[in-house]
Amino acid sequence: MPIKCYKRTKKINKMRKLDEKEVKIVKELVKNPRVSDNKIAKATKIAVMTVNRKRKQLEQEGLLNYFAYLDTSRYGTSSLPARQLYIVKFKIGITKKTFIEEFKKEMKTKTKNTEYFYESFLGERDGQLIWSFIMDGGQGKETMEIFNGKIVPMLELWFGKNCIIESFSFRLTTQLRLLHNYIPLLNMENGVLKKGYPNEFIFVD
Repeated sequence: MPIKCYKRTKKINKMRKLDEKEVKIVKELVKNPRVSDNKIAKATKIAVMTVNRKRKQLEQEGLLNYFAYLDTSRYGTSSLPARQLYIVKFKIGITKKTFIEEFKKEMKTKTKNTEYFYESFLGERDGQLIWSFIMDGGQGKETMEIFNGKIVPMLELWFGKNCIIESFSFRLTTQLRLLHNYIPLLNMENGVLKKGYPNEFIFVD
């Protein structure tokens, strides 16, 4: 169950700097997001009420997020062993706001084309919107069929024919690191960071 720490829901005019106690609390949560406030207090020598208050504050500010991850790659269940990275460049005039609106609508439909995406990001290049995503599939050919048979028609329905200026993809073989701290082949065991993994190796702020 990885954890990520970044600004999201609250608009902050200047960079939010974590204090010393917050850093210690977050490091314990990076090690194990399911750890109790009592255990954090014991490990950090911070009063449990302070741990509880600061953790809740970080959550409310949108700085602290938790989610579960099931490994479906060839190193996990192997149900979706093929991962392909796609980068799609759109024609001028398609905005991030419009894309997000269409994406939200798609999430509510029965087709659920978005279920194929392991991860996705929006960006910009030369003033044009870029969409990059990692797609899961049973094999390399399957991801290609999904892209051309489902994803491209979906995008053309959203933005019209010829909305894609260019695209390219390549196969991903081995996951090395995620969210700064998690290196599945090195420091993960039983769903959390290995016991004894040095605190100084954990990046927080």
